[in-house]
This record gives sequence, structure tokens and C-alpha cells, in this order.
Amino acid sequence: MTTMIEPLFFDLAASSWDDAEIHAIEEVIASDRFTMGTCVAEFEEAFARYFGKRFAVMVNSGSSANLLSVASLFFRQEKPLLRGDEAIVPAIAWATTYHPLQQYGLKMRIVDVELETLNIDVSELEKALTPRTRLLVGVSILGNPAALDLLRNFADSHGLIFMEDNCESADAELGSQKTGTFGDVSTFSFFFSHHIATMEGGMVLTDDEELYHLLLAMRAHGWTRDIPRPSRLFKPKNDDFNESYRFILPGYNVRPTEFSGAIGLRQLQKLPGMTIARRKNLALFKKLFSGDERFIIPRENGVSSSFSFPVILNPAFGFDRNKVFTALGEASIGFRMITGGNIMRHDVVKYYDIEAVGELTNANIAHDHGFFVGNHPRDLAPQINRFRQVMDETCR
Repeated sequence: MTTMIEPLFFDLAASSWDDAEIHAIEEVIASDRFTMGTCVAEFEEAFARYFGKRFAVMVNSGSSANLLSVASLFFRQEKPLLRGDEAIVPAIAWATTYHPLQQYGLKMRIVDVELETLNIDVSELEKALTPRTRLLVGVSILGNPAALDLLRNFADSHGLIFMEDNCESADAELGSQKTGTFGDVSTFSFFFSHHIATMEGGMVLTDDEELYHLLLAMRAHGWTRDIPRPSRLFKPKNDDFNESYRFILPGYNVRPTEFSGAIGLRQLQKLPGMTIARRKNLALFKKLFSGDERFIIPRENGVSSSFSFPVILNPAFGFDRNKVFTALGEASIGFRMITGGNIMRHDVVKYYDIEAVGELTNANIAHDHGFFVGNHPRDLAPQINRFRQVMDETCR
């Protein structure tokens, strides 16, 4: 007999704000300065310091962070990326991990993931490598660190640029090193549901001063105004009027607002405590689901910052995922696809220069049998226990 379960809302995403963020907004309003200014600059400095990197550039989204990162690599003076070069990319990531690669004319070589971590299978990297390979993209999925140390070593040993998409995994660690610090450029997202939430927002980290200057220029129209002097990018002219509107790169306007910078400062202060809360919830989730062969849950690689709780229904048992989704919906438990699923299964690939390396078996299993439910920086013990109960009742 099926047990009736009383509704207990388990939202997919929830706010991590309190009075501190509201007060930050009020201070910006009182300042009457809303476009990018001192709050953004202070947040960039604090963020770079927290992660131990030289430079941080805030933008209006994690997607823009990926766009600027790829763009900057095409305009560096030594060994810039060129259209027609190849990039190795995991099969599972967010859509805007891939889009900038297409927009700048790179061919993508798509590598399968490990079923146990949902991150790129490093044993497949050599198969993806060709004489045209110039870029390796590492993505840590849903808070769980990818094998970033091995990816970094592979990139170094083959003379590749390593770009790290850390939009889902802020404050995770691998070998006592924060994710988002392994790449030549590394990106973060501050969307509503992420580890730091600034309404909208993103960040690029790098230790490379030239890339830093390129990022600053391309963030705001491609002009020179925001670039520190001296710079390798240009020589100033003795004409202050024209110099203020001097365009040297085909840039964008992806600047953040002062609201986002001010909120980011408060969120960064709270990040360690929020990560502890997320990890406490993760410990309960692992306790309830580990060892149950019906469900494949991620093996933690390093220290996860637990964006969410992904679950793959073990294909060997033949469970109907739609039946599970119906039960979750009836129990007021939010759910969604694991990140973006297998990119090769999306219509957009008809616009890409793209090739799968092998069958992408694990990415397909995650796409067809997986989903995730949310994790938030507060005690979710009742919700997680309830999720376990629903899954146990449904998957018999």
C-alpha cells in the first residue's frame, strides 16, 4: 500500500538574502550611482583576494563571463586562438559554455563524462586531441570538482589554454585549492540559485595581466578608458578628449550594476557559512541514498560545494522517469535536468562545428535517466528526508 505524504515544499531554488543584502541595495540607492562603480570594484578586489588570484573582472552574468573569457583569448598578442582551432569540451555543461566557442569559430570536440561524478572523463582526453587542439574547457558540475589537477596537467603538457567554467561550483575545493583557480581564465555565475546571488552577475578570474586588460576593455565597448596604464594593448596619445572614447577591440557592454557589486560583497562574506550549510545537507543526502543500487548519486571528488542533489535512476532497474516526475510534482518537490544534459542532444548543435569523441554513453544515461533537486544554504533535513521517502515509494 502506498503511504500518503503530506505536502512539504522543496523548491528548486530559494533566496539566500537577508537584511544585509536589502541594506546594500538601499545604500546604492542613497548614493545615486547605479552603473558600475566603487561597489563593483570593491567586490572584484575582495573576490580575487578570497580565491587567491591577481585579477577579477565582474560582468552581468556567468554567460557573459564565458563570452569575454573566450573573446580575450583571441586578442592576446602571443599565440592567440584562431578561427578553426579546436576545443575539447565535456558533453555535459550549460548552453553558454558552448555558445561562445561557436560564436568565435572554434570546432568543439565533445568528450563523455564519468557517470559517478558527472564531470569530464579524463581517460578520454587523448582520444580527443588533434594537431589543431588549442583549448581545453573544464567544467565542475553542480558543485562537484572536476579532475582539475589532471586537466591542468594535460593542458600544460600539450601546450593548451585551460579555461575553467566554475559557474556551478563556487567554494568547492580540490586538494585544498579552490575550484575556479586552476584555469588560465576561470568563470563564475551569481544567478539567483547559485552559491553567490547578486540578482544577475558573473566574474572572471585570471593571473594574466594582459588577459585582465583585454577583459576590462571588452566588458565596456572595447574602449581604453578602464584599462590601467601602462598596458601592452595600446600606447596612450596626448589627446585627453579623444583618448576617453578610443576603441581598440570589438567589445560588448556586459557591465554589472552597482546593486550587484554591493550585494556581492555581502554574499561573499556569508559564503563560507553558506557552504557549510550546503555540505551539511549533502552529508544527509549521501547518508540516505548511498548504497542503494536503484540510484546513482555523484561520488564526491575533493570537497563539493553542493549546488544541488543529482540523481540518476539506474537503467538496470527500468524505472519510468516520468512516473518519478509525477510523484515529485505531487509532493511539491522541484526538479530539473542535470545542468543542460548532453549538448549533442540539443537542436542548437546544427549551428556548431562539433564532433563527439566516442558514443557519449554516460552523458546519454544522465540525459535520459537523471535529474536534480535543489540544495540551499539552510537546514533542509525535513525536505531531504521527504524526497527520499517519495523516491523509495515510487521506485519499487
